[in-house]
Amino acid sequence: MKFSTLMTAVLLTAGLAATASAQTLKKVADSNKITVSYREASVPFSYLIGSTKAVGFSVELTEAIIDDVRKKVKKPNLEVAYMPVTSQNRIPLLVNGTYDLECGSTTNNSARGKDVAFSINMFYTGTRLLTKKTSGVKNYADLTKKTVASTTGTTNAQVIRKYNTEKNLDMQLILGKDHDDSLLLVESDRAMAFAMDDILLFGLMANSKNPAALQVVGDSLQVEPYACMLRKDDPEFKKLVDGTITRLMKSGEFTKLYAKWFESPMPPKGTNLGLPMSQQLKDNLKAMSDKPAT
Repeated sequence: MKFSTLMTAVLLTAGLAATASAQTLKKVADSNKITVSYREASVPFSYLIGSTKAVGFSVELTEAIIDDVRKKVKKPNLEVAYMPVTSQNRIPLLVNGTYDLECGSTTNNSARGKDVAFSINMFYTGTRLLTKKTSGVKNYADLTKKTVASTTGTTNAQVIRKYNTEKNLDMQLILGKDHDDSLLLVESDRAMAFAMDDILLFGLMANSKNPAALQVVGDSLQVEPYACMLRKDDPEFKKLVDGTITRLMKSGEFTKLYAKWFESPMPPKGTNLGLPMSQQLKDNLKAMSDKPAT
């Protein structure tokens, strides 16, 4: 009986701790600090120029959300800490409370939805291939028995592995620790191609050492939505994050922000991706859906 009572108390305490940790706005108000993440090489969403400053489409979304958090918790001098994350550690570090919000280039899918929550979708993309123009690669069949790179912890690595098995292509998959590392595998001829979200490939190519030597090819294997990521079971914070994105979408600021990062010269080289807004994203400016990929 005593053991049962003790276990109940332990489980109740653990449950209360988990609930408390999920209440981001209270945590932020009590500490007068919010910690947000950034990516080091997810062009044009969140990437470094210089050694410490992150810029990009998702970074500006993050800043807009932070402004609304300041107003909500009535902390005009709220301290903001910026933390780099990778494809591999972004989910566990969010879940354990190390940081509070991730707006980067993260796919909103059902599997991840078991561990985290997602905002309204803010971009749509699909897996394609980056390769050298001299490689002769035009589509996935050209990679039979060849080495293909992707990035650790991404949905793309899972997608290309599944496609490889289904089509019996016998590709050898190697994983870079981040997108820059995966790009380097192609540039140094250790991989024939790099499988990743097409928008990230265009961004990486634009800022690479020799953009003219590279190309993005292949069919898009699936459509995936990107969204900001936050802890589960925190409806108050999700309402605020969705509220910020809704306001930007309704006011036209989101469209202007899109044009700035996808259809205009961007730092550090002034490269213009020249990528018009997809129909899926145009539709979601009205639907404002947070529906995950399957």
